[in-house]
Amino acid sequence: MKHIVKIMSLLVVMLAVWVGLLQASIVPHSYTWLLPIYSIVSLGCYGLLMVGVGLMQFPTCPQESVLLQKDIAEAKEFLKKQGVDVSSD
Repeated sequence: MKHIVKIMSLLVVMLAVWVGLLQASIVPHSYTWLLPIYSIVSLGCYGLLMVGVGLMQFPTCPQESVLLQKDIAEAKEFLKKQGVDVSSD
C-alpha cells in the first residue's frame, strides 16, 4: 500500500508542476503540452535501463544448482520406485 501512495503522490506533484507551467507561461505552450509525453518516454527508458542493469548483474548461484540437481535425482528415484518411466530418451 505504501508503494501506491508513493506513486500517486509523485503523479500529483508532476501534475501540479505541469499545470503550473501551463498557467505561468514560463515555457511556450507547444513545449508544455508535450511534457507528459516526454515524461512517459523517459519513464520507459528508465525502466528499460533498470531491466538491463538487472540482467547484467544477475547473480549465478552454483550451490543452488547443485541442490537442484540433487532434488531432481531424488525425484527420479522416487518416480522409478512408483513405476514411472523417467528416462531422458
